[in-house]
Amino acid sequence: MIHRWEELKDACLHCRNCSLCDTRNHVVFGAGNPQAKLLFVGEGPGENEDLQGEAFVGRGGQYLDKLLAAVDLDRKTNVYITNIVKCRPPANRDPLPEEQEACIGWLRNQFALMRPKIVVCLGRVASAKMIKPDIKITKEHGIFFEKRDVLMMPTLHPAALLRNPAQKPAVFEDFLKLRDKIDELDCDIAKH
Repeated sequence: MIHRWEELKDACLHCRNCSLCDTRNHVVFGAGNPQAKLLFVGEGPGENEDLQGEAFVGRGGQYLDKLLAAVDLDRKTNVYITNIVKCRPPANRDPLPEEQEACIGWLRNQFALMRPKIVVCLGRVASAKMIKPDIKITKEHGIFFEKRDVLMMPTLHPAALLRNPAQKPAVFEDFLKLRDKIDELDCDIAKH
């Protein structure tokens, strides 16, 4: 366990734990406020993220920013966004189980330093890794699960919404539930 954020980031940027390091342009550690109590976790960087070295900057990330803004959240102030794996899987395929295992220590360390109150899992891969392996994302999205005093909510990945716009209203409802849960907890998530 690394106890300082910048040391953790520096170590991660030099990671060679799996073969994804051979094909990456950049390690994508995450984006946003590392003191935020609201953590979003996707599956892995896409092409734009790999080229720029920042999480969720492609079309899916731009759509995520719109969803955040709709519920008065902002990635720079009260949200942190990262992924299960920090390097882009070739051709944007799902990260393999062994790649997820090789990389999960970075996320666990980020989680330990942040101590988020709510985690939103973006997509099936992140939801299965973070919440439960047999999650049914199309049926269980928008439901809060409690794990070790942390609320975790699965929702569909923003990139999936671009491919299937008919699912956008359901995910917008998930974000409204998120806003309501933040209000219900009456915590400082939205004030960071």
